[in-house]
Amino acid sequence: MYIELRSRLQKGVYGVGDKLPSEKELMKQFDVSRITSKKALDMLVQEGYIVRQPGRGSFVIHAGDPPGESYSASTKAPEPQEQTGVQRRLASKQIVIGLIMEDFSDSYGKEMLAEMERTAQRLNVYLLMRMSFSQPDIEENAIRSLREYGVDGLIIYPTRGQSFNPEILRLVIDRFPHILVDRYFKGTESASISTDNVEAARKGTNHLLDLGHQHIGLLASKVMDNVAIEERIEGFVRAHAERGVILDRSYWLTDMTWNGETEAEEQERVRVNVDTIQQMVEHQPQMTAIFAMQYELALFAKEALEHAGVKIPEQISLICFDSPQASAALYPFTHLQQDQHSLGRLAVENVLKLIAGETLPGRISLTADLIHGLSTAPAPALSGAAQVKRATGTD
Repeated sequence: MYIELRSRLQKGVYGVGDKLPSEKELMKQFDVSRITSKKALDMLVQEGYIVRQPGRGSFVIHAGDPPGESYSASTKAPEPQEQTGVQRRLASKQIVIGLIMEDFSDSYGKEMLAEMERTAQRLNVYLLMRMSFSQPDIEENAIRSLREYGVDGLIIYPTRGQSFNPEILRLVIDRFPHILVDRYFKGTESASISTDNVEAARKGTNHLLDLGHQHIGLLASKVMDNVAIEERIEGFVRAHAERGVILDRSYWLTDMTWNGETEAEEQERVRVNVDTIQQMVEHQPQMTAIFAMQYELALFAKEALEHAGVKIPEQISLICFDSPQASAALYPFTHLQQDQHSLGRLAVENVLKLIAGETLPGRISLTADLIHGLSTAPAPALSGAAQVKRATGTD
């Protein structure tokens, strides 16, 4: 199935921007299981042929000859480098690092994971990965089982939530070498590496304010589930306060979710999100910009604006976090780009330092870059008539 789909892409049967059949359709077409159809699509993502968007499907971003070597950089042999002090101290033993990932996607996590593997290969250590799928109980079991297996240290991309699980507390008490990635827990001694989300959101908000936007909508998943989202909202609020711009929380949607147990459930949640955003846009005619705290929410907002007949960026500007490079072939959002390569590299390097007995600062924060795309522009001057049109949908 994978070989046939790849052949069709190489022969141009599907062109850039085309939507591939869904997992369910591929199951029927090739008479395979859903796991097989999902794996085939995942392999095409890894090779750079397609991008998968939650609830929307798989879209072609490359057709014809195989994509360039940039998609297989992780398979290249690392260049020899001079050993560091940590490497020399660890040279007498084969180090195994346990890695627990909540999840990863094209928009965030995949590049970080690839960089962890590249760094592990360069430093001659092994990664042993488990996935928690956002389930705290699976994360707890993974920590216990990896310690029982005998790993020398742990890298943990924690499940969403502001409270840590008991096994992470046990790691602190036992002084077991471990690093938290992307998130941190207040009041613990766990070392962590994450983006400075407050400053990143402040930077993105200031970009919109500099363009003259005074009425900015905000989209986010449930704040209580994610400390990174909490910090991004803090940066959004801080930028408004520093510029003396009044916040209007009627422009906020902060309890959005899109993951489901089945494909049908996921599609339904996406539809609800799109409808909810569209209703907010139609009932808030003064709003001229939207800041989506996650890339997936930017996709929903784009669809909602298109359904409402609102032009991006002429009528409403749109900015988000982590627009994947591959998706730029479909639509290049203005976005805050987290440094996933540094996150992955530093996670491996710093857990090795802890294994070697060195001490680390409690929290390492990295800067996110503002990448200009096609989704932001100066704020339009909405006339009274235009506001009525936006509010009612009439000509």
